[in-house]
Amino acid sequence: MELLNNFPLWIALISILFAQGIKIPLAYIASKKWDLTLVTSTGGMPSSHSAAVTSVSTAIGIEHGFDSALFAICMVFGVIVMFDATGVRRHAGYHATVLNQLVVDFNKFVTEAKSWQQKEETEKREELKELLGHQPIEVFFGGLFGVLIAVIGHYVLFG
Repeated sequence: MELLNNFPLWIALISILFAQGIKIPLAYIASKKWDLTLVTSTGGMPSSHSAAVTSVSTAIGIEHGFDSALFAICMVFGVIVMFDATGVRRHAGYHATVLNQLVVDFNKFVTEAKSWQQKEETEKREELKELLGHQPIEVFFGGLFGVLIAVIGHYVLFG
């Protein structure tokens, strides 16, 4: 039953769900298209990774003190996750964009050389995911979102 009362765990999960869910209306505002697949996608505004690590860090700080070793551990790992989201994963997304263009160009060549279009869809390769990482602003707002969810959750849900 202790698991049900684990505020840092629950607030991190809630932050992830809210951050993923809010991507749909935000994307609709930007593109005027509903895309429900954003709930399970990586990348986009706000960063659910950042929301999760900042909300769990904030919750740990509230429960154990912002001067505790546990809070320090959470913060260090949180910074690493957020740095990774804007660095390595973002550049992997750039590489995926270039690779996808190469695949498109190659497919155009194959179409001219053979009858590529007559093949079954299952034989064609799936495009690489280009939204792997985040822009710094997406990480910032994901982090801010996580802190707000943790503070509100502490006083409303677990207060």
